[in-house]
Amino acid sequence: MKKFNIRKVLDGLTAASSSSSSASAQPGTPRENDVVQETLQSEHFQLCKTVRHGFPYQPSSMAFDPVQKILAIGTQTGALRLFGRAGVECYCQHESGAAVIQLQFLINEGALVSALADDSIHLWNLRQKIPAILHSLKFNRERITYCHLPFQSKWLYIGTERGNIHIVNVESFTLSGYVIMWNKAIELSTKTHPGPVVHISDNPMDEGKLLIGFECGVVVLWDLKCKKADYRYNYDEAIHSVAWHHEGKQFVCSHSDGTLTTWNVRAPAKAAQIITPHGKQPKDGKKPEPCKPILKVEYKTTRAGDPFMVLSGGLSYDTVGRRACLTVMHGKSTAVLEMDYPIVDFLTLCETPYPNDFQEPYAVVVLLEKDLVVIDLGQIGYPIFENPYPLTIHESPVTCCEYFADCPAELIPALYSVGSRQKRQGYSKKEWPISGGNWGQGTQSYPEIIITGHADGSIKFWDASALMLQVLYKLKTAKVFERTRGKEEKPSTDIVEEDPFAIQTLSWCPESRMLSVAGVSAHVIVYRFSKQEITTEVVQLLEVRMQGEFSDGDSPDPGGEQTPTLPTPAASSSPQEGELPTQPSTGSNSSDGPRDNIPCLQVRSSPLKQSPGYQVELVIQLVWVSGEPPQPITSLAINSSYGLVVFGNSNGLAVVDYLQKTLLLNMGTSELYSPSDPYQRQPRSPRKQRQPSGALCDSNDGVNPPEDRCKSPTSGSTSPCNSDDDRKQKFIEKVKVKSRRFSKTVANDFAKMSRKISLSGDHDTKDNSFTRSRSSSVTSIDRESREAISAFHFSESFPRKNDSLVGPCVLVGTTQGSVMMVALSLPPGGDQRLLQPVGISSCGTMASLKGGILTMALLDATGALLPPSYEPWYDANASDEEKEKSRRRRPASPPSSQEGQDSQFAVLCSEKQAKVLAMPSQTRIYKHNITETSFVLRADVVQMAGAYCIACFCANGHIMTLSLPSLRPLLDVNYLPLTDMRIARTFGFSNLGQALYLTSPTEIQRITYSQETCDNLQEMLSELFTPVETPEAPNRGFFKGLFGGGAQSLDREDLFGETAAGKASRSLAQHIPGPGSMEGMKGAASGVVGDLARARIALDERGQKLGELEERTAAMMASAESFSKHAHDMMLKYKDKKWYQL
Repeated sequence: MKKFNIRKVLDGLTAASSSSSSASAQPGTPRENDVVQETLQSEHFQLCKTVRHGFPYQPSSMAFDPVQKILAIGTQTGALRLFGRAGVECYCQHESGAAVIQLQFLINEGALVSALADDSIHLWNLRQKIPAILHSLKFNRERITYCHLPFQSKWLYIGTERGNIHIVNVESFTLSGYVIMWNKAIELSTKTHPGPVVHISDNPMDEGKLLIGFECGVVVLWDLKCKKADYRYNYDEAIHSVAWHHEGKQFVCSHSDGTLTTWNVRAPAKAAQIITPHGKQPKDGKKPEPCKPILKVEYKTTRAGDPFMVLSGGLSYDTVGRRACLTVMHGKSTAVLEMDYPIVDFLTLCETPYPNDFQEPYAVVVLLEKDLVVIDLGQIGYPIFENPYPLTIHESPVTCCEYFADCPAELIPALYSVGSRQKRQGYSKKEWPISGGNWGQGTQSYPEIIITGHADGSIKFWDASALMLQVLYKLKTAKVFERTRGKEEKPSTDIVEEDPFAIQTLSWCPESRMLSVAGVSAHVIVYRFSKQEITTEVVQLLEVRMQGEFSDGDSPDPGGEQTPTLPTPAASSSPQEGELPTQPSTGSNSSDGPRDNIPCLQVRSSPLKQSPGYQVELVIQLVWVSGEPPQPITSLAINSSYGLVVFGNSNGLAVVDYLQKTLLLNMGTSELYSPSDPYQRQPRSPRKQRQPSGALCDSNDGVNPPEDRCKSPTSGSTSPCNSDDDRKQKFIEKVKVKSRRFSKTVANDFAKMSRKISLSGDHDTKDNSFTRSRSSSVTSIDRESREAISAFHFSESFPRKNDSLVGPCVLVGTTQGSVMMVALSLPPGGDQRLLQPVGISSCGTMASLKGGILTMALLDATGALLPPSYEPWYDANASDEEKEKSRRRRPASPPSSQEGQDSQFAVLCSEKQAKVLAMPSQTRIYKHNITETSFVLRADVVQMAGAYCIACFCANGHIMTLSLPSLRPLLDVNYLPLTDMRIARTFGFSNLGQALYLTSPTEIQRITYSQETCDNLQEMLSELFTPVETPEAPNRGFFKGLFGGGAQSLDREDLFGETAAGKASRSLAQHIPGPGSMEGMKGAASGVVGDLARARIALDERGQKLGELEERTAAMMASAESFSKHAHDMMLKYKDKKWYQL
């Protein structure tokens, strides 16, 4: 009896798996690596993050550099995303994970200051490709509420919750001794504390005057030199924001009652103007009704016309349910622009960085909770700019994700050409205004495609080449079904209340462009790619009745070997012609009887117009069986060379010929085992499916993990059902209620652990007398105890043990670790293929592994991958001549016979182990236990550096690679603990060392496990900072220079420096050198390289500045010489003339 260890159980999802991993060869079998020369070594592998795409999840703040034209967005989780021109993106993270409350660029300096909710401020260096923190300052006694950094100043003003203002030198990140205390600022103007500082800005025309806004409604104009308040402005309503007129004589405040107050600087007694932009004006002259708070206002002037006033919020309270709006007031016109999501922040983009010049606004960047919108202020109607960033990943929640690196070269242009017709019209005709940075100089040139499936049934194809991401084409699968008009009309056959069209899994053949998609309503759709538009009069439909293996009280019969060559009578085998009736003649859905033979969705009966792109070839639907809904589809595969699509669930598998539109095989899982099968056993808890269902559909998963579900911890015997099952099922249900994103895979492992811990050694058998009930919860438990199909692989191999002939086959993997072979007999090509039936025979079990099967592959005798055969793409709707040309180009079918002993390797990988079998003898030659304490979530056979390996991602966060065929461990890195089932559902490996997963509902994180890519990453990443000359300051004009009135500068060093202001209290804030600073870099491994790079940048900049200085000096000398010559000529001209002769 195997003892169990509590600590081992507790560490189940975090323990490293390397200690329990071992590769062993079967005794008495030849060591195949003597024959196969393996070239992959551990030096080929290294793990690192590359880029993050998508909309920043839970954004909280935003800033823009008007000279560099770079946008920064901070999030509630401490992330920082920087955007430049299309393709220039960068992601960095604050270690603390605290929310970013404000961002301030050091304009045109290549630096950014971030203020976090944990009262820390950080200085980021953006002059390197991967930005790093140079300095941090953590406040201990005060909470930060607002920051302000004047243009071309090194002194940062920090307002706090107590109402004080501290000043930080951004070069050294030290506090100045100069502090503006709240009681000095307000003195006797209010009797109570004014609340937190909500605004700080300096007068555009006088840097020595600081405007401070307190939450209570008090605004103070503070004289920095005299250290006193010049004016105080009082208003009864709380302040949210303040904005200056560029001449510094007026400012505008936005308030919590929806009003805007305009104040003249020198008239603090009363506001010059009070308006309520969205308030209804009463006729009797009273104050308008209060509105919602105006959260932000910006006041921007133009040289040629009226100023712009842009504000968010302020709608009247009777607009309940109305979407968030941005209001643009220009002259007498007021435009209210509705947004799809709540507004987080907005910024008005202006032509000049100088606050004391006409601002000339040209666009407004609006940061929404789930989108980024840029509005063109220069065109009538304020159209939006077309967004070049891939920010629509989350348009509908992502339910599955697949990654294809090194695709056929013509695929991306083909998808782009059909996708370009789907673009919306009405965008601004101007260039995207956020245009800073430069693209990386990467050497990677192979095409990469990412496919995302979504909850609304849509599928998006993305071009992911060269570390960029761009949407190519969007396919809406829901178009083939009738949509219900309202809830009362909703058919009772739906098994999913929300998102019945959600994509569960997909299978795509890039070479033939054939696509098959499985949805949560137990439907499969086969698509063919065409460049021609067609109208399909009748959507081809095939209904399949997949029954459970045995009913109440029955025991499974030993399944005999079946060789059906014709469609089984258990399902309708021909496509339904004409209109699909609401209730098929074979189905019953009356109130007195159980639902039977009814699909979950109704295929549309009207003609379907299909645009160029993916067009429906066939719809397959599983139907209700005697009141039981169809089980979710757990695995799916398509093969264009054979014209077959195969899918499976917890009831069994079905093979469909999509060319003849017929069902070839509908077989229960137990029937796949041959009669004398040594691996056949009683059903027990199945393992997880390879593609769990979508974000909103996890409650419909049909299968679950741990294999020893029914075993008690202290007994080796197996009981069919006991209290452990019941307890675990309750746990799973509880997890589902709390979070629908939890997969039962992990829930079951947690349940097993919690069960073992609660038992703590003594076996509780009180509740062992578990009896069956007809209730839905019990039938669902029974359903989950079935073995389900978890993986398929089409191949040309040896169907039976010791066969000498190679033929078309399907490898079938189950959730209990069995691998079966199904042989295919294909008719000749051409017209015969459409007339003669395809023969299928089950060849029994090939191998058994611990844990559910995740992936399978075949290698040839040299260790090279044998990919499934495919048919090159041709346009089925093109003219006959083009079709013939395409068909002539198709390669001949693979050889039907191949002599030789053990000329192939079968690679099998489950949730716990990997095995390599020699074919056709089916002898195991290698075995590797991947993990004992955890389980593998995703495994793929991938190409790396010209060879092949297995890449695995474990629930304990480890990413591993194993060589092929010998299964040597090459990489094992504890990368990412599984914190969210989204990661497990969307993680995928691809060729050439690429992988990805959804790190949040809106963002894709790409990683590489290739040493070569890691080495070249710096070159491949885009550059944020580019040397740009700062625009010239506005001309003061002759009279302003003569009589004053122009911008007044201030020597802040004299005021805030240590000599004048003294040192700040040490206990107020703690200075922390960042890893990007010189101090932090000394301890880093690449310190010397970083120092050299910085020194080189500094030298380049110094050289550039010296060059500019030299040019200016030369120009001044030339000017002086010219002036001297003119003066001498003038003197000679008038030398001898009298004054009256002049």
